[in-house]
Amino acid sequence: MNNRRRWTPYLLLLPTVLFLALFFLYPMVQALKLSVWSENTILALKDEADRESGSAGRLPRGTTVTILDREGNLIPPDESDTTAFLTERWFYVRGDSVEGETIEGWTSDSRIRVREEAADGTPLMGTVRRVLGSGADPLTRLYTEADDDSPLAGQMEANTEVSIVDLAILEVWYQVQGTVDDETVTGWAPSRFIQAFEGGDQGRVDRGNAGEFTMDHIRRMVQNRFFWPALRTTVLLMVIIIPIQFVLAIIMALVIQARLRGNNWLLYIFAIPLGVSDLAVGIVWFAIFTQNGFLNSILDGIGLIAGPRPYLTASTRGWIIFAIVLAEVWRATSIVMIIVVSGLQAISQEVLEAAELFGATLWQRVRHVILPLLKPSLQVALILRTILALQVFAVVVALSGGDIVTVLANETYRQYVELRNPNLAAAYAGLILVMSMVSAMIYLRLVRTQEEAGL
Repeated sequence: MNNRRRWTPYLLLLPTVLFLALFFLYPMVQALKLSVWSENTILALKDEADRESGSAGRLPRGTTVTILDREGNLIPPDESDTTAFLTERWFYVRGDSVEGETIEGWTSDSRIRVREEAADGTPLMGTVRRVLGSGADPLTRLYTEADDDSPLAGQMEANTEVSIVDLAILEVWYQVQGTVDDETVTGWAPSRFIQAFEGGDQGRVDRGNAGEFTMDHIRRMVQNRFFWPALRTTVLLMVIIIPIQFVLAIIMALVIQARLRGNNWLLYIFAIPLGVSDLAVGIVWFAIFTQNGFLNSILDGIGLIAGPRPYLTASTRGWIIFAIVLAEVWRATSIVMIIVVSGLQAISQEVLEAAELFGATLWQRVRHVILPLLKPSLQVALILRTILALQVFAVVVALSGGDIVTVLANETYRQYVELRNPNLAAAYAGLILVMSMVSAMIYLRLVRTQEEAGL
C-alpha cells in the first residue's frame, strides 16, 4: 500500500510530462535545430555507384566538379517520382544472336526501336537499331544485368527483331571530382544532386544529402537590416511598458482590495481588455491615432489644432512608439492586475491591520509589507508580462504596418511567411526564447522571498 502511494504523484504527473514533451519540448528542439542546422548542404560521395558502398568523401553544396564517368543504378521501389533526377531505360530483350541462337539480356533503350506497345504503353516488340559511324561497332551488346559493366550475354545484328520481356528504369550516377579545403575528393553521386553543365564534363553540387551544424543562419539574422531596429524596439517597449503596467496594476489591485462601493464593477471594467484580441486592440488604437481618427477629431473640435495631424507615418516614428505603448498598456495591464489581486487576497488582513495600527502610512504599508509579501505573485507576473512583451506582434503590425516600426516577433513572421526562410525565422524565434529564459532567470534571482534567498 505504501509503495502505491509513493507512485501515485508520479502517475498523476505523467500526462503533464507527456504533454510538455510532445507539444513544447519537441517543437522547441526542432525550432532550435532549424536555426543552427543546414539541411542538404553536404553531398556524401560513394566509392561505387551504389547506395550501400563505402564513403569516398564529402563536398559542400555549390562546389564545382569534374564529371569523370556515368553509370545507371536501379531506383529504389519507394521512389515513384523520377522527374527529379536524370534516368535511363534498359530493356530485357529476347531474340537471335549473330550465331543464329536465341539469346536474351539487357540493353539500353537507345539500342532498340520500339515497334509494338500494349494499351498502357508498355513496350512489347522492337528491332535493333543500326549503329551509325564508320568506326562504331555494328553489333549491339546484351548484358546479364542492366549495367554495361556486367558480363556479356551475347550480341545482335542491326534490324534483328526482338521481344521486350522487361523494363528497368535506372537513375544516372556521376563519378565526380571536386576540391574542398585544398583536398581533391573523388566519388560517385546520384544525378539528382549534380547539375551538369553543357558539354557534360563539368558541373556543380546542386544540393546535398546530409546536413551540418552552422552559424550562418544566426550570422545572417544579425546582418539583416531589420534585426537591430527590431531588437532595439522590442527592448525599448519592454523597458517602458512593464514598469508602467506594474505601477498601474498594483494601484488597480489596491483599489479593488479596498472593497469600495461598486468594487465588483471596477473589477469587471478593469478586466474588459482581457476579452479583446491583440489585433482588435491594434485596430482600435489605429482608429484613434490615424489622421482622420478620434484623436484628431477631438483636438480639432476643441480648437487645439487647426487641422488633422498625421501621427502614424514614417516621419513620426515616436508617435507610433507612443501609440504602441498605450495600446499594450491598455491591453495587458489587466493580466498583471489579476495576478496581483490574487496575491493580495493571500495576504492576511491581520498583518495589514497591525501595520496600520503601528502608524504605517499607505506608502509604508505598500513598500514594507505588501510588496515583500507579493514577491511570489510578482515573479509570475514579471515573467509572464516579459514573455508577452517579447511576443508583441499584432499591435505593432496594426499601428505601423510592420515596416516603419518592427519587433522581433514581426521579423520572425516576415522571414517565415513572406520570405519563405524557416531557418532565419527559427533563429529569430530562438533569440526570443533565449531572451525570455534569461529574463525569467533574472526575475527569479532578483525578486526572491526570504525563504528562497536562504536556500
